[in-house]
Amino acid sequence: MLTVTTVNVNGIRAAAKKGFVPWLAATDADVVCLQEVRAEADQMPAHVREPEGWFTAFAPAAAKGRAGVALYTRREPDEVRVGFGSSEFDTSGRYIEADLPGVTVASLYLPAGEVGTERQEEKERFMGEFLPYLKGLRERAAAYGREVVVCGDWNIAHREADIRNWRGNVKNSGFLPEERAWLSRVLGEAEYADVMRELHPDVEGPYTWWSYRGRAFDNDTGWRIDYQVATKGLAVRALKGRVERASSHPERWSDHAPVTVTYGPAV
Repeated sequence: MLTVTTVNVNGIRAAAKKGFVPWLAATDADVVCLQEVRAEADQMPAHVREPEGWFTAFAPAAAKGRAGVALYTRREPDEVRVGFGSSEFDTSGRYIEADLPGVTVASLYLPAGEVGTERQEEKERFMGEFLPYLKGLRERAAAYGREVVVCGDWNIAHREADIRNWRGNVKNSGFLPEERAWLSRVLGEAEYADVMRELHPDVEGPYTWWSYRGRAFDNDTGWRIDYQVATKGLAVRALKGRVERASSHPERWSDHAPVTVTYGPAV
């Protein structure tokens, strides 16, 4: 059995003051993938940087206070790798992966983008480099009888069911036709599976991000942009998956909610 959680913490130091620490102490996850950490390891309190019972690995961004990804694992990884061989993005705090017995688990923070700006061009460059890497990662894993799960904030709502107000966002980054087509290629030609969608095929959402503006959270006007994207052999082992949505707005410690999936043992 393997339970994996992914969550964009929207700044780990802020999240630690709002409820991340008790959440981490209570979770039954074996692996926790974090995004938008926005801190160097030495800027974190010791109980966040090295919590009891966890091995941690961080990939901060060269640009201080931006991006940053991390992995918390119950057992020490056999190997940890930062980046995916990109001269532009390997120091941007966007990707880290670790080898555990039989599976490689990765934490991804795909650029958010903004239509008509350099940020969107950056997002497109990232996607252009990352898709071939995903294909190669799956092929290398298969050669050794291993599986892969890439968890994180993909910053793309794939289908209309993944965003409450899809009609109002068809020209906005995160729901552009070309972004959705790219994610379809990840699930198609790269041969991965959207685990939560396969577990919940006929529902709206379940959403994972809600703007802090207005009453988006209270009205459940959200986006599903946090995914666990797994190789087919691991995806079929998924037993249950849930979005750990806070009970009320004041209980939120991020604008994202954790996405947790439990995978059964290999047959």
